[in-house]
Amino acid sequence: MMIPGAVRLKNWVIGEKGGVISGSTLYDRTLVWLAFGLATIGFIMVTSASMPVGQRLTEDPFYFAKRDLVYMAIAFILSLVVMRIPMAAWEKYSFILLMISLFMLVVVLVAGSSVNGASRWIDIGLVKIQPAEISKFALFCYVSSYLVRKSDEVRTRFFGFVKPMCILIAMSFLLLLQPDLGTVVVLVVTTLGLLFLAGARLAPFIIGIAACVVGVIALILFEPYRLRRVTSFLNPWEDPFGSGYQLTQSLMAFGRGELWGQGLGNSVQKLEYLPEAHTDFIFSILAEELGYFGVVLVLLMVFILAFRAMMIGRRALLAKQYFAGYLGCAIGIWFTFQALVNVGAAAGMLPTKGLTLPLISYGGSSLLVMSAAIAVLLRIDFETRLEKAQAFVRSAK
Repeated sequence: MMIPGAVRLKNWVIGEKGGVISGSTLYDRTLVWLAFGLATIGFIMVTSASMPVGQRLTEDPFYFAKRDLVYMAIAFILSLVVMRIPMAAWEKYSFILLMISLFMLVVVLVAGSSVNGASRWIDIGLVKIQPAEISKFALFCYVSSYLVRKSDEVRTRFFGFVKPMCILIAMSFLLLLQPDLGTVVVLVVTTLGLLFLAGARLAPFIIGIAACVVGVIALILFEPYRLRRVTSFLNPWEDPFGSGYQLTQSLMAFGRGELWGQGLGNSVQKLEYLPEAHTDFIFSILAEELGYFGVVLVLLMVFILAFRAMMIGRRALLAKQYFAGYLGCAIGIWFTFQALVNVGAAAGMLPTKGLTLPLISYGGSSLLVMSAAIAVLLRIDFETRLEKAQAFVRSAK
């Protein structure tokens, strides 16, 4: 795969005239193959898990598979476009992107389509856009830009810490009206992680964490359906046909998977015993069909991808490309935490939350935004390596 424009430098060998000749690739090939691998596994599992519900809803067992394939094609084209955008452009227009995402969060409350009691999608005909997914990337871009502009203020003044938290609170309020607590938790954890990386003072950091924990507990206690989720997560077998139904069915899928799984396509739980089998609980179907071996393989791929994202961010920070570095680290934290929450909910280790498994779960907005985030990582890596190569040439001269 080639980054459009210029992804190859020929071998970083300095010629007599100081040129760079021969061929070392200026992007992370492993990251590309991991992303392609996870998307391919996701397509296979979505096809398998969605056949019963597709047959019931549309009389076409491959309905969701076809849509997922279309989303993958759009995601690939979008990634090629995103890789052409310099990081300076993301930094320059980060505030505009944030305003657009906030506007979309308002629009979805007024004119959004409702699914399972939650108003989270804007229907534009062929596709449904989920503004919550766009808001993640938009907020991380803005906070990364803020940390570059106000780095000293963040490190020395309490108000420097509070400013990005005010934006976070405003966005969280709009998300909670949908309601979407899962996305709020991802935004909070990633934003606090970025502030920690930027060197925020420990006192406001601890106060911020405490306030967020108290806020989440209050949101759980004052919403009966959230409280039921927490109590059913603690003991799902107490009400296996009521509040604990989804989790007990998920745990049955894990139990049936054993070491090598039941074989691709042989899941029983996907026969509409397990709700949302192709979206929020696709990892349970993967565990049932591919077993412990498949679970470990996919988790390794997800977390190696997240680790490489963090390393790309770290290299950019060391190269003094601070906006790119913070954004790369934010994407790494985002992917890691969202995968942890999705897998933890499916395995009964965390309360059920409506978060997708990155690049695997069915969901057009999630796939498009996360593919764009991978493309941004490749662009960050490209610009960092290019800067190092050019610095090497200048020093050789």
